[in-house]
Amino acid sequence: MIRKYTFGNPMETDAVVHKIEKETGEVPFMGVGADQLAFTYKMDDNTRIYGLGENVRGINKRGWRYISNCSDDPNHREEKNSLYAAHNFIIIEGKERFGLFFDYPGMLTFDLGYTSSNDVSIIPAEDGLDLYIIEGESIKDIVKQFRRMIGRSYIAPKWAFGYGQSRWSYMDEDEIREVVKEHRDAGIPLDSVYMDIDYMERYKDFTINENAFPEFPKFVEELKEQNIHLVPIIDAGVKIEEGYDVYEEGVEKGYFCKEEDGTDFVAAVWPGKVHFPDMLNPDARKWFGQKYKLLLDQGIEGFWNDMNEPAIFYSEKHLDEVFEQLEDFKGKNIDLDLYYKFNSLVGGISNNPDDYKRFYHKFHGETVRHDKVHNLFGYNMTRAAGEAFEEMEPDKRILMFSRSSYVGMHRYGGIWTGDNLSWWSHLLLNIRMMPSLNMVGILYTGADIGGFGADTTEDLMMRWLEFGIFTPLFRNHSAMGTRCQEVYRFENIDAFKNIIGIRYGLLPYIYSEYMKAALKDEMYFRPLAFDYPEDDFAARVEDQLLIGDGLMTAPVYEQNAKGRYVYLPEKLKMVKMKSLTERSVELLDQGHHYVDIDLDETVIFIRPNHVIPMSSGGQSVAEVDFGSLELLGYVEDKAVYELYDDDGYGKDYENSDHYTTITVSQDGTVTAKGIIERRYTLSI
Repeated sequence: MIRKYTFGNPMETDAVVHKIEKETGEVPFMGVGADQLAFTYKMDDNTRIYGLGENVRGINKRGWRYISNCSDDPNHREEKNSLYAAHNFIIIEGKERFGLFFDYPGMLTFDLGYTSSNDVSIIPAEDGLDLYIIEGESIKDIVKQFRRMIGRSYIAPKWAFGYGQSRWSYMDEDEIREVVKEHRDAGIPLDSVYMDIDYMERYKDFTINENAFPEFPKFVEELKEQNIHLVPIIDAGVKIEEGYDVYEEGVEKGYFCKEEDGTDFVAAVWPGKVHFPDMLNPDARKWFGQKYKLLLDQGIEGFWNDMNEPAIFYSEKHLDEVFEQLEDFKGKNIDLDLYYKFNSLVGGISNNPDDYKRFYHKFHGETVRHDKVHNLFGYNMTRAAGEAFEEMEPDKRILMFSRSSYVGMHRYGGIWTGDNLSWWSHLLLNIRMMPSLNMVGILYTGADIGGFGADTTEDLMMRWLEFGIFTPLFRNHSAMGTRCQEVYRFENIDAFKNIIGIRYGLLPYIYSEYMKAALKDEMYFRPLAFDYPEDDFAARVEDQLLIGDGLMTAPVYEQNAKGRYVYLPEKLKMVKMKSLTERSVELLDQGHHYVDIDLDETVIFIRPNHVIPMSSGGQSVAEVDFGSLELLGYVEDKAVYELYDDDGYGKDYENSDHYTTITVSQDGTVTAKGIIERRYTLSI
């Protein structure tokens, strides 16, 4: 059951696609403030809180203060309150069970037992929001109802489930050729190479640096012949430069965000001074989306949107103000107080909160100050692309993922979890973040494997890959100035080849489970508590995840660890894999176990009466044979698996021909019902 309550005059965000009629009367479960709009709830000692999509800390969000305020901040430490996204959905599970979605585009604070350990307090910056309260028979039921309400999750092309290599600093064709050659020569599977800002002409969106990429369409085709897709970045700021067509068109048509006096707002990011397209204006959004055609026409089939919180290095006006104030420091003895004042002036230039109050949008026919709708910017930038792709490539899937997002953007693209660091704690954060993102519909997601900033290590990269092979977005990405972390640069190349090879072996299962989760509004990643609600200890486990219907992973995320403790809520089959062919199997009883896990070893756990369809792998997704499958199973009585497979490019998702029902009996007999003939071998 879903109830909707409206407070004030909410702004329409388009987060909800299946509309719910507004109710009147008292709001159930929550207290509502009379003088200030605030929502309160009293927890008991055992209440848990799940959700908030992309955010810091654990799967259970109780005990901290979170703020929905899309922020360009690469320092994802526990003390932070905001990351790049605003996903205002939580589920409270305790003496009562219900979900809450606050459809509100401004700053929203979730105090979840922080100020007082048993008190929930949720406060918007201003009045005007829609509150949806969802009741269900289980946590998974509440998630499913919410997901149906907000619409189907984005579906990526099949090639985008392969391994991707990225680095900020691939400067030209030859560097990219070298990356591809090194992977192919070492036998390391690869499907995509990502192009960061260096491919552009002086950081201008929808341009190509012709000195570095003199015949770009031919280069794109050259790599496609090797089953490699190039994926360029698109940034939110449009460079201010006479003669640059995107800039001149935007100025002429009035498509950029304005200051209060109606002049175009001037900020700065990579190119220096820029204007921001008004992504909330439907006309400007359509105009910006059509610009992706320049790259689509040259053979590009995937993009990633960046800096779309939006990030601001400085605004022109605020920078002038800072320079004026710095004059006062000349000739002075800068003591402790002045030193901190100086630091705050200079350090506060980028992403300054006041700058987000300096510019305006045309939103539903009204002029709206940016901070009141801040969390919608990145969502609508990706929406611009998604809507354009539907028009320009109606029958073809285009890869799209973003850094910033709001609920609703999941219909147009996925996300990567932003500029993380090469820290073991960020590997754990990656693990814990996946279910919360799935709850808000973001299924195509993953972190920068190995860490974006700082210097990774061989063991961190290996352990991160052993988890990353399960994330739909499977990309190694690092920053300029850090240690180069392409896996062929490390000592144990064979181990990396084998780990990435396991991903390609598991691809029939990973792709099938992803597609079913998207098409049925379910979760690909789940905490143990969601599937074992009667198991009190399962609710305490935050470093093991269920993946799809039949598999559990328990990654190693500590330096120098030789294994880890795992909790099994039922008897499971443990499969240790050093490669697709080198593996061992052991049945483990329900309960607590210490499991030895070598550095180069991937471990999965299979649930009773389930099978995992596997391929023999390949150097790219195009080489994976989905028609000849090994069934890696744990069959006590009978296992039934619903396999989804399609061509990976088209959009006829509802076609029943994509499904095959595979049944494995206790004696090892395999039967399959479906239009596609496949060959099966059984390993149980």
